Amino acid sequence: FTNATDAADYLVNHGVPFRDAHGIVGQLVLICINKGISLDDLTLEEYKDISSVFEADIYDAISLETCVGKRNTIGAPGKAAMEQVIALNEEYLK
Repeated sequence: FTNATDAADYLVNHGVPFRDAHGIVGQLVLICINKGISLDDLTLEEYKDISSVFEADIYDAISLETCVGKRNTIGAPGKAAMEQVIALNEEYLK
């Protein structure tokens, strides 16, 4: 459930206090565990059963491409961060 934090961020970005978002996502993770599926595999109806805040864009928010892309500090896997590290190393090797 590496994208659970991103699901919580989604809720926070839609006005849900983090303490509530954490609990909502915890409920979703328990559903997934019981079903043997990932957050990506839940239906929008299942999301909405837990919180009406969820809309179809939740799937974009929790996609692994989005999750990785948002991690852009040095050492993180985001594309911009990796490009920066590569550039630094290329300069060092000169």
